Amino acid sequence: MKVEQIYTGCLAEAAYYIESEGEVAIIDPLREVEPYIKKAKENNTKIKYVFETHFHADFVSGHMDLAKKTDAVIVYGPTKMETGFKALIAQDNEEFKLGKVTIKVIHTPGHTMESSCFLLKDENGKEVALFSGDTLFIGDVGRPDLAQHVIADLTEEKLAGHLFESLRNKIMPLNNDIIVYPAHGAGSACGKNLSKETFDTLGNQKKTNYALNPSLTKDEFIKQVLSGLMPPPAYFPQNVLLNIKGYESFDSVMQKGTRALSANEFEVAANETHAVIVDTRQADEFHKEFIPNSINIGIDGSFAVWVGTLVPDVKQPLLLVVEEGREEEVITRLARVGYDNPIGYLKGGFKAWKIAGKETDFIWSISPETFSDLNSKSRLNILDVRKESEYKSEHIVDAINAPLDYINDSMMKVDKSKTYYVHCAGGYRSMTFISILQARGYRNLTNISGGFNAIKEIGTFKLTEFVCPTTML
Repeated sequence: MKVEQIYTGCLAEAAYYIESEGEVAIIDPLREVEPYIKKAKENNTKIKYVFETHFHADFVSGHMDLAKKTDAVIVYGPTKMETGFKALIAQDNEEFKLGKVTIKVIHTPGHTMESSCFLLKDENGKEVALFSGDTLFIGDVGRPDLAQHVIADLTEEKLAGHLFESLRNKIMPLNNDIIVYPAHGAGSACGKNLSKETFDTLGNQKKTNYALNPSLTKDEFIKQVLSGLMPPPAYFPQNVLLNIKGYESFDSVMQKGTRALSANEFEVAANETHAVIVDTRQADEFHKEFIPNSINIGIDGSFAVWVGTLVPDVKQPLLLVVEEGREEEVITRLARVGYDNPIGYLKGGFKAWKIAGKETDFIWSISPETFSDLNSKSRLNILDVRKESEYKSEHIVDAINAPLDYINDSMMKVDKSKTYYVHCAGGYRSMTFISILQARGYRNLTNISGGFNAIKEIGTFKLTEFVCPTTML
């Protein structure tokens, strides 16, 4: 028996490869399926099953393409949803043979109503691993408010109640030495406070995970699990529907998105299609010069998540400016979250645009030292675009919190007639923020390179009292 966790950091997502006696099961595959197929071929095995723990919201799974290319059977736990593709809807406690091992379906509604965990038993029948999907994370549980955005008569309180029962009656009675393999780790929006660890024993989770505290009443559990939830990204419900109803093949999306456009063709497409121009270069390069009205979402960061957060419609046409050689990487990461309508990319990158003599724009960016010097001479208008939790943890006194996550609300805090100095934690988000506002006609925004981390090192700014640590996305 072989179990391999295949972790994708930019989505904080874990897929799983399980192999026994020449047969393979894949759990929660990503959109691009060739790596799984290649691994099976290298091991001289056949992919027999594609198990899905639920209809994912934060990414588009690769179940359809994987089943089509390998003749594998797609398996979901109990659900009343009708899928737009052939799938086996399993019963609670139904078992599936994979070589000499067995995979048992455990229906655990709560995160969503169809959510199920998959319990792996070895050839002797010993329970060895639980693939817990978004039901149970390391240090947390799946947020129970997502399905209500798809199913109207569900409430987050009802879902949280179902989750409590699932954990108490289905998960906690399992043996302590079982390894828990969740679908996500730290950075995922599918939970509030996920650990950086990507697996653990169930026994340790019973000791350390607040949601598995046996003394919690159902009402107390519901209150705790629902407290502090922020609205999910706008693309989540759209991804759920794609995972239920079906989607365009990844190969087709890749072929369409990797269409190379000359500078003239790119300009025409931008003018005629109302496409959003996404420049994926690093912020330090982007601010110097870029195509007017571009928005900067760097590929070397949580690229797909930020596209999903800031471009609300997955059907939105996109034109891409990328570093040469990274075109397929960009298209892949867009497809993972359902953005299947890239028109093409600028052949030769931004350099080709410059050579063609096309119009360009720029964003002012200053060092933390220059910012400190300016601030010592007069009071500046400062925008802190980090998350609210980061801002509350520690921030420059009198800085205005305008989170990038809620860009449309944050824009209301910006007066076009005033000059602002903008920072995030390290510079990634502030450049994205300014590029979006500049595309909408705001011209008086200056980026502070290095962000809050660099500003704090100077030590010349008065900061609020430190309350609690947070992590930067």
